[in-house]
Amino acid sequence: MYNASTDTLPGSVAWLGYGGLLPFVGTALAIFVDPHHADLWSDALMAYGAVILSFVGALHWGFAMSLPSLDAGCRRACFIWSTVPALMAWPATLLEPLDAGLLLVTGFLVHYWQDRRLAARARLPGWYLPLRLRLTAVACGSLLAGVFLVSV
Repeated sequence: MYNASTDTLPGSVAWLGYGGLLPFVGTALAIFVDPHHADLWSDALMAYGAVILSFVGALHWGFAMSLPSLDAGCRRACFIWSTVPALMAWPATLLEPLDAGLLLVTGFLVHYWQDRRLAARARLPGWYLPLRLRLTAVACGSLLAGVFLVSV
């Protein structure tokens, strides 16, 4: 369990979190730089977005298992919610880029809202919500840029 009293983002978490943004930014840029292969880059961007949306959903499963301060109702809600992002991400892999991107962005935004709800009820590290906000913003921005670039 994380030390909930710390506001200092651990270096390894920063490297992994921000490093995980590279495929988002890289594939969105590739759509712009290599328009002849825009469909390929767009598919890669949407697939990565689906994988990462599924990953962030699993965070709530981990919180439900490891945070002793959660009451039974909150724990159950975390377990239930943790499956929703994967259920949103999977169909996004089957949709056209515009629909896929909008579905994924919606999933990331709703998940951040769920993070905020959980943080109000549980002791999470002080760095968690600011990090999630930054990662969510870049992921959503990249997905929207990719959708826009493929559409023009």
